[in-house]
Amino acid sequence: MAKEKDYYKTLGVSKNASKEEIKAAYKKLAKQYHPDLNKSHDAAEKFKEINEAAAVLGDDSKRAQYDQFGTAGEQFQGGFSGFDFSDFMSDIGGFGMDFDSIFENFFGGTQRARRRQRGSDLRYDLEIELEDAAFGAAKTINVPRLEVCEKCSGTGAESKSDIITCPDCNGRGVTTRTQRTPFGLFSTTTTCRKCQGQGKYIKNECPECDGKGAVRKTRKIEVKIPEGAVDGTNLRIQGEGEAGEKGMPAGDLYIVIHVRQHRIFEKHGNDIYVKVPVSFAIAALGSSIEVPTLKGKANLKIPAGTQSNTVFRMKGLGIPDLHSHHVGDQHVEVFITVPEKLTKKQKELLEEFEKENKGKGLFKGVFG
Repeated sequence: MAKEKDYYKTLGVSKNASKEEIKAAYKKLAKQYHPDLNKSHDAAEKFKEINEAAAVLGDDSKRAQYDQFGTAGEQFQGGFSGFDFSDFMSDIGGFGMDFDSIFENFFGGTQRARRRQRGSDLRYDLEIELEDAAFGAAKTINVPRLEVCEKCSGTGAESKSDIITCPDCNGRGVTTRTQRTPFGLFSTTTTCRKCQGQGKYIKNECPECDGKGAVRKTRKIEVKIPEGAVDGTNLRIQGEGEAGEKGMPAGDLYIVIHVRQHRIFEKHGNDIYVKVPVSFAIAALGSSIEVPTLKGKANLKIPAGTQSNTVFRMKGLGIPDLHSHHVGDQHVEVFITVPEKLTKKQKELLEEFEKENKGKGLFKGVFG
């Protein structure tokens, strides 16, 4: 049987053209011949032919029937399905038409219902001390979030018998509307408003959650901070975010670490720095002093003749690296303190020291 219309020729594609090639050809021609964009006398008729061709070649079953028999059956006795031309015409302002969405209707998209969503992810900013970041810690935080309703187990219904097949869409999740236009009958398929595309309808909603399947609560969650955490470290706790929609999995909780500035130590990479005062006598004679570390007190040997601003390294007393076994060091800078008041005996001893040191002044050899 000879074909009355050559849809391949109408779109300018070969008989072996893929759906993507058909789609691209349709978009190009539809923009070229749309009556509101093209004022020629035959633009409207040409536009109708283009849409009719796309509606057939974009649907596998219609295309197969057309290839075999030269017709797509009763779908084109006065119009074609899957496309609401009136909705399309309303979007012409500023040439804002969505040819992709229109063409998708030609692909048998009538059964696409709205997918239920997994729960939203949450973010929690947690401030910790430097010691916690260095050696790890467990912290308990309070997180407000949506949780599955315990009364209805997340179904949103007062009882299981209250979950019925949606009467508006008969469980399909979508509804179809047909409209007569100057170009024929056009149908459009949309998500069912009554059941929101689920195909199921709740007759009597759960009084605890008002049919949502989730309620807002504040949950205590323990967070394990790893050794070597740094400012900005991001920790993911799977499944501790918001509850998902009626049976869908919960989202995740992301903990963003913020390390407080320490009152004593400065951090540079995995190393820490601290300034410690020492007396003139200790600097001159040498001794062992106690210095603070992240783990408590430790002894540091000060050799005789130590000068102010000398820096000593205490190996392995810094911060562990988050991604390796390397541990940083602690650097101790000593500065010599001068007493503001002296006892009589201290003054006499210093004067004696100065007499003994006469001729060996600090500036000897510097200024000549």
